Amino acid sequence: MSIQASAVPVAFTQNKNRPSADFHPTIWGDYFLSHCVQKEHIEKMQQHVEELKEEVKGLVMKYSQKKTLQKLELIDAIQRLGVSYHFEREINEVLEKIYSSYGFHDEEDGDLYAISLWFRLLRQHGYYISCDVFNKFKDGDGKFKASLTVDIPSMLSLYEAAHLRMHGEEILDEVLDFTTTHLQSKLGNMNSDLAGKVTFALNRSIRKNIPRLETRHYISFYLKENSHSETLLKLAQLDFSVLQALHQKEVANLSRWWKNLDFKRKLPYARDRLVELYFWIYAMFLEPQYSLARVLVTKVAVMVSIIDDTVDAHGTYEEIKLFTEAVMRWDISAKDVLPDYMKMICQEILDIYSQFEEHIDKEGRSYGLAYAKQAMRELVQAYFAEVDWFHNKNTPRLEEYISNGEVSAAFYALITASLLCMGEGSATEETFIWASNKPKIIKAVSLIGRLLNDIKSHKFEQKREHCASAVECCMEQHGVEEEEAHKMLHQEIENAWKDINQEFMKPTTVATPVLDCVLNIARVSDVIYEDGDGYTNSHLIKDTITLLLVDPIPIHEHLLP
Repeated sequence: MSIQASAVPVAFTQNKNRPSADFHPTIWGDYFLSHCVQKEHIEKMQQHVEELKEEVKGLVMKYSQKKTLQKLELIDAIQRLGVSYHFEREINEVLEKIYSSYGFHDEEDGDLYAISLWFRLLRQHGYYISCDVFNKFKDGDGKFKASLTVDIPSMLSLYEAAHLRMHGEEILDEVLDFTTTHLQSKLGNMNSDLAGKVTFALNRSIRKNIPRLETRHYISFYLKENSHSETLLKLAQLDFSVLQALHQKEVANLSRWWKNLDFKRKLPYARDRLVELYFWIYAMFLEPQYSLARVLVTKVAVMVSIIDDTVDAHGTYEEIKLFTEAVMRWDISAKDVLPDYMKMICQEILDIYSQFEEHIDKEGRSYGLAYAKQAMRELVQAYFAEVDWFHNKNTPRLEEYISNGEVSAAFYALITASLLCMGEGSATEETFIWASNKPKIIKAVSLIGRLLNDIKSHKFEQKREHCASAVECCMEQHGVEEEEAHKMLHQEIENAWKDINQEFMKPTTVATPVLDCVLNIARVSDVIYEDGDGYTNSHLIKDTITLLLVDPIPIHEHLLP
């Protein structure tokens, strides 16, 4: 059946003098639409998960009477295996006691592996531990002892601890250089299992890895450890499978929504990246209770991407100005002055936020909607600011660009939308006020996302009509070449990670789940932009998404219910 020319939005046939980009089509086709999970099989696994949870709770209680190192190792395994959300109260109680005692038995006090693990786990949970604890591992010349380098597990533990560094902690900067250099140099002399662990960590530290990806790999490492708990391993494998089935169902539902919108045909200039956007949001919060949040916030992310492509790769200056004004008004009649293709975009945005409104009204949390709408308004304004710079042939100063870019990165809008579905236990009205003030941690993750995107995508974007990125702004303002600009921007990214770590220290202004959600945005940005612009060029992250959302985790037959 042929498509009549009149079915294509008028905007595509009237004005040929438009910016354009050549984005490849989706690499997933209708895979998730046709994917089917056996409900009965998942229900049986879920029952087994509930049984194993009780056994692991007993294991945690049993370990509470053991030495500090043994307790820390169990907690570390539970977290990295992705099941800590089942045992938050038990883990917090154990860590609180460990922090209160602030130390080790004499035989563990000089153990670099134990000290590093203790430091990392406590800092991850917001307990401030002084980095001075690592001074004891230096020699008389103030350098780390050469003898440390022969103990690879301890060096690896120290390397992971260094990623919890904050501003002014020069010793942890030294630790990161020291451990990275020596772990890389000794890779050739390690057995294959240890080399696999070290290679994975050097590529992606625990602090910078999205939790599901850490879990997917760590399960295979944990299986080979002689001291592993069979019960904990069973729980991790089955729980991963149960959650994966839920996540696949969510992608399937979103795929139907996306197909029904028919934007792939109606807005052919925009990137078709539904699965990649779901992956981005799924990385923020993976637990079952956030299923609705993942679905609705993914819809927001889809519309943000479409707006971004409209601004960058299709709309004229006059159209974008009208669209910005319509979003600022946030009224159904405001879209009447827009070209047909923009009316569709505007209408879907209104529909999605109406779905949010329906949900929060049931919870009696309608106060959050105004903050979410305002965050979207500010995002569209930030996009227009970039269009205006280009239209007026203006390259802003780097500071001005970054200030706007922290909003145009879209994370502020996505975080605020996420809060609508996180429940009052985590997201109170005070939380929305906190987010609206753009605290340091939100500015930090937004900066990371903006700069990583610019570093990896600016060459492609500059091939067409596009405003200057952070790279061009830096080069012009500081009179440096591209390579030096990249170094300067990467240093800003590292400083932002230190800000994030600082914001986790107790007492915190908002609930830990909110901070974790924000942290995970920085993590997924780091993953997506590792080898290039993995969002635009989605084949770069296909293997990662396949590993998490497509491939079943290997489960030995005797573990199945």
